[in-house]
Amino acid sequence: MEWRSFRASHPTPNYPPKVVLQPMRNRKINRPRRMPRGRQAGFTLLELLLVLAILVVIGGIVTVNIGGAQTEAKINATKTQRNGLKSNIQMYQIRMNGIPETLEALRDGPSDAAKKAKWIAPIITEIPTDAWENPLEYTVNGNAYEIRSAGPDGQPNSEDDITVDGS
Repeated sequence: MEWRSFRASHPTPNYPPKVVLQPMRNRKINRPRRMPRGRQAGFTLLELLLVLAILVVIGGIVTVNIGGAQTEAKINATKTQRNGLKSNIQMYQIRMNGIPETLEALRDGPSDAAKKAKWIAPIITEIPTDAWENPLEYTVNGNAYEIRSAGPDGQPNSEDDITVDGS
């Protein structure tokens, strides 16, 4: 079998022409420029100050957001502590058949000599404060009581006070 007869009977498909790579002559290659010997690569003072200013702005925004979250966390901690104190008062009520006159009675026992004989052990070891280290206000009105925290502003009887009522 000859190649000519095979090619004549089977025409070759139209392939794209072959690309022959020629060596590059007189062509510029993009190379990074070299700095003159006296000047070194790095950041300018203006670029550094701009980055520093951006970081200060971002830090300020983050600080404000964290401050709000911290106040909310302290409010929740005070609410939780206040509810725990309510449970302690209920325990005192079961033991002594009445509510305590003061929060100190949960630690020291009742001041009444007749009830003092029933006193077994302290219910709490220390009088708690709120999350802002302010003392809790405890008031008794008959068989009902109120526990009040002055809240974030530290001023009693204001809008942000945290209270719990019990009976």
